[in-house]
Amino acid sequence: MKILGVLSVILLGLYSAAAVTHSLRYLHSASSGIPGFPGFVTVVLVDGQPFSYYDSNIRRELPRQSWMVQTEDPDFWERRTQSSFVNEQVFKRKVAMIKPRFNHTGGVHVVQLLYSCEWDEETGDIKGQWQFGHNGEDILALDLKTNTWVESTTVASFSYKNEDWVIQLNNYLSQGCPDQLKKYVSHGRSTLMRTESPSVSLLQKNFLSPVRCHATGFYPNRAVMFWRKDGKEIHAGVEKGEILPNNDGTFQMSVDLNLLSDTPEKEGYECVFQFSGVNESIITKLEESNIRTNGRKKLKVLKVELCICVALFYFFKTVYRFTKGPPSHKVPDASSKSAMSCWSAVGQLLVYSPCAPT
Repeated sequence: MKILGVLSVILLGLYSAAAVTHSLRYLHSASSGIPGFPGFVTVVLVDGQPFSYYDSNIRRELPRQSWMVQTEDPDFWERRTQSSFVNEQVFKRKVAMIKPRFNHTGGVHVVQLLYSCEWDEETGDIKGQWQFGHNGEDILALDLKTNTWVESTTVASFSYKNEDWVIQLNNYLSQGCPDQLKKYVSHGRSTLMRTESPSVSLLQKNFLSPVRCHATGFYPNRAVMFWRKDGKEIHAGVEKGEILPNNDGTFQMSVDLNLLSDTPEKEGYECVFQFSGVNESIITKLEESNIRTNGRKKLKVLKVELCICVALFYFFKTVYRFTKGPPSHKVPDASSKSAMSCWSAVGQLLVYSPCAPT
């Protein structure tokens, strides 16, 4: 598994997938060549939710959950700040070391370290992870089962070769990290274990576009969404999107249904949203009245404009017949000296204008 780019990781986070699995993840990123972006960033996530944040601009470890502010003593955040400051200095040196090894002295360089632990609250199973990367590519990983390094490139040989340190790291990921995770889950259980149902909408750009079933505002992210017809899940013409985070800590996801042109009927189609491990579903039927689309609004405007054009056509047609008059009417003789006004024929309309002096 490749380590995602620093920007993607910070925006999207890393989320646990199992129904009863909790996770504690640390991401350290040092970068150069990115204008306006902090040279060092640390993000800590608990169950995919931002737990704390540090960067080289603010130089402070900041809590991202209110329950952490209430349960931890003030010295906790001071210790976290000092630890992140030390990591900042270490990672800046890593960036300087890696540049010549990749034969690059300029451009963008991002060095990343991701380590995490997962705890299955139901079975008690523990899993650990440690990965080191450069510019989104894994270059070094630790196999916790064998306590050996897995190198993706020879560039990785510069670092992390101390066997004693490997043992300490393994002990932390299998014991220390899970103990911290259990503590955090206990403190924030009411927040981390909450359930928020989504708002589900059917969207369509125009009548030729796929119908998108969009769910937003749900928590946790352990959920599925699919299309079904006549009670059976369908896969043909269905494209599922990824689960993405919202700014308020909830999530969103979409699944598209591409109806074939020879099957315009929408009867029997339903969009189904389900939380993992929950039998209840949120069902949205595919009906015209449920679909929100800009195309339909444009169609209504087009119909109104067409009606106006038809009305104008009949109006001018009536005016034309009226102004044309009966065939026996003749245009006054404009050459007559006694004429005080002049008439000219423009098309079939008589247009009056003062006579020019003769």
